[in-house]
Amino acid sequence: MPGTPGRRASSRSFERTLFTEPVLYVGREAKPTAVGDEYGVFDRHGFHIGGVSVTTPSFLRRVIQLLWKSDQYVSRRFEVRDANQSTVLKVEKPSKDRLARFVVTRADGTPIGEIIPTEAGRVRFTLRAEGKTIATVVASGRQRWEVTVEDPAGAEVAHVAHPSPEFSPISGNACRVEIPLQVPEPLASMLIATTLTIDVALTAQRG
Repeated sequence: MPGTPGRRASSRSFERTLFTEPVLYVGREAKPTAVGDEYGVFDRHGFHIGGVSVTTPSFLRRVIQLLWKSDQYVSRRFEVRDANQSTVLKVEKPSKDRLARFVVTRADGTPIGEIIPTEAGRVRFTLRAEGKTIATVVASGRQRWEVTVEDPAGAEVAHVAHPSPEFSPISGNACRVEIPLQVPEPLASMLIATTLTIDVALTAQRG
């Protein structure tokens, strides 16, 4: 369909993109821009191939938190961008949403799916699209937490962890995203949206 990002393929000989690389690194040191903080995304060789932009102004979030002593009124917005700074996916947590969900859309606003918390006391989410659950996300650990994503059959389709600096192709703190296998849409886009933004989202939530 028009505007649909290319799917992950078995051949890696063409141009590297967010949707073709089996391993991605997301820098955890934000770069301030005119529209918000941006976190770089790199391939396993350290080449910059995209970014995650936090488009909710931090000053607005802090004012709302100060006035209402709560985060429920804060809408969090993220944009996943390619190497040319073109937005390919949008992720948003609407304010006062009773499900505390993140809504995933394409750049033009076309809905793809939702990331919904499913368990109190644990960091656990379900990925839903087209009216059904397409994956389960579980984050574990504290200082060096890890995220595992499984399909409905229980097979691991993605993994996020914090690598040791000596094994990272980029300098500074980063998280490592693995999506090794080709998967169909909408799961492909939901995995990219989830794995590239979850570390930033949870870090902001803890802060």
